[in-house]
Amino acid sequence: MLWPFKVIAGPGDKSMIVVQYKGEEKQFAAEEISSMVLIKMREIAEAYLGTTIKKAVVTVPAYFNYSQRQATKDARVIAGLNVMRIINEPTAAAIAYGLDKKASSVGEKNVLIFDLGGGTFDVSLLTIEEGGQGHSW
Repeated sequence: MLWPFKVIAGPGDKSMIVVQYKGEEKQFAAEEISSMVLIKMREIAEAYLGTTIKKAVVTVPAYFNYSQRQATKDARVIAGLNVMRIINEPTAAAIAYGLDKKASSVGEKNVLIFDLGGGTFDVSLLTIEEGGQGHSW
């Protein structure tokens, strides 16, 4: 067996992941698996920050379609998070870069961020502005 799980058609022909857990066969929807990851990430962040986290921004691959983005939103409900926004991963990288460079930047700079992944090529363009309250992402 290549993978330690099977994928089967569940209710309504929805894909379900079948795993062995503590000697029992369990079935999970993709949203449930994603929610487990979100819960664990929240626990790690809460331990690091020493505070409760109720809100989050979640990133998804740029190629995610509407159904995959909706499944991600459903996962956050299962995880008990208030997701403020779902953004593309290359956009998140661009924002992080912009926030890091803004502190040391003088004047206005245009930055091109690209993510050349396995089978994808995503590009984000942003403007880093000196001072002011607004951002151009």
